[in-house]
Amino acid sequence: MTESKRRVALVTGGMGGLGEAICFKLAALGDIVVTTYSPSNSRAQDWLQARKAEGFHFHAYACDVTNIDSCHECISHIVRDVGPVDVLVNNAGITRDMTFKKMDKVNWDAVMHANLDSCFNMAKQVCDGMTERGWGRIINISSVNGQKGAFGQTNYSAAKAGMHGFTKALALEVARKGVTVNTISPGYIGTKMVTAIPKEVLDTKIIPQIPMGRLGKPEEVAGLVAYLSSEEAAFLTGANIAINGGQHMH
Repeated sequence: MTESKRRVALVTGGMGGLGEAICFKLAALGDIVVTTYSPSNSRAQDWLQARKAEGFHFHAYACDVTNIDSCHECISHIVRDVGPVDVLVNNAGITRDMTFKKMDKVNWDAVMHANLDSCFNMAKQVCDGMTERGWGRIINISSVNGQKGAFGQTNYSAAKAGMHGFTKALALEVARKGVTVNTISPGYIGTKMVTAIPKEVLDTKIIPQIPMGRLGKPEEVAGLVAYLSSEEAAFLTGANIAINGGQHMH
């Protein structure tokens, strides 16, 4: 990666709380930032216009990350319009929480497709280009619950744990090609999804489990993404970095 070339960084699900913070951080580093959004998201253009008013010129493409054909089409458009992807952040994901007793195949599959299949679907489109150019960063956003499990999240915990298995195996395959593959496992971060949890539950059940006594900030996770995408992180691959305020150590 030469100094003169601006990197193209793709963040899936970049319009949500954590994804948005990652987009802001990578843009601040000088990257050309591209995000995907769900084809069902009717407010994507509003988001783009609001960010533009704040001085951020992001590129955004509709993409169903659960569908490999949609991912192929999306990446083809990005390469044509912006350039080949240098940094891929697999951030898109969903939850469908319920006890295993109540869980049906539909809710199991939905979470597997959105959280785990999406990593394969997106990395498949960009990995060969990265290895051919001799530089690339693939960063998979997992979860503390993929490490320690969580009540009512057999689907989500399995998918998020699977992401790191994918990270380790792919990291081995591309290690000599200048491409690193890493996992980040955030704990409870103060995004809309987490702050929507009833305050009583947050204060009595979640915050007491976190030694630091607070939720994490999206910007703190974004800072870790920035490091993993940097030149300085070239020797770091196949790792799962926990960023959870001490909630789970391993």
